[in-house]
Amino acid sequence: MNCKTIWISDLHLGTRHCDAEGVLEFLKSHECERLYLVGDIVDLWHLRRNRYWPQAHNDVIQKLLRKARKGTDVIWIPGNHDEFCAHFAGIYGNVVIKTHDIHHTADGRQLLVLHGHEFDTVITHAKWLAYLGDFGYTALLKANVPLNFIRNHLGLNYWSLSAYVKGRVKEAVSFIGRFQEAVAHFAELHHTDGVVCGHIHTPAVTTARGIAYYNCGDWVESSTALVEDYDGRIELVRWRSREEVAMPELELAV
Repeated sequence: MNCKTIWISDLHLGTRHCDAEGVLEFLKSHECERLYLVGDIVDLWHLRRNRYWPQAHNDVIQKLLRKARKGTDVIWIPGNHDEFCAHFAGIYGNVVIKTHDIHHTADGRQLLVLHGHEFDTVITHAKWLAYLGDFGYTALLKANVPLNFIRNHLGLNYWSLSAYVKGRVKEAVSFIGRFQEAVAHFAELHHTDGVVCGHIHTPAVTTARGIAYYNCGDWVESSTALVEDYDGRIELVRWRSREEVAMPELELAV
């Protein structure tokens, strides 16, 4: 499939829960003029605790570099898990590292592109608490493995405990709504028509404060990406290397 622009975020390469095979399948099946890596591509937080880097994760990096060599404009916007890249902001051939960007769509709109961790007050003002939250989230992801082993033997589809908890905890739903509001307000300050982000692992195509809000999702649970066609239409693509995850419906503030 050929398209104008692709946005992917939150791959978390370097963790056991990264859907690296799915990322590779998606990248092989889609060609684009511009590819945005919207943060948390490599999970340095996890790599500091555990050394985990299988060949599939290396293949993803090689595929991204190969696309850049063949003419795709690759823009890497660091998140909180790969914040080390922010120290190397600049142009490296067809790869550009920057804190945020303004994307011009085919239909003339301007979209602010950023990871989104800047609006997570826990990360900004209490990083130790953010690490604790990351540890809890990782524990839920680990619990998915034996749970779905049992479900598979019972003939049941894959089901995500971590996604269920995130969707049912009132505070989490409220946080998602507040996050959308904060990111949309920042886009307003930049006088853009919308915003593209990641960070919260909740894919979405909606509106907040009257402007377009796009969230790439992640490649840990959702395996999603945003794709722009040559008419400027942007859609959320769900790509699976495993069975569909039962994602709960969330009531979001818009």
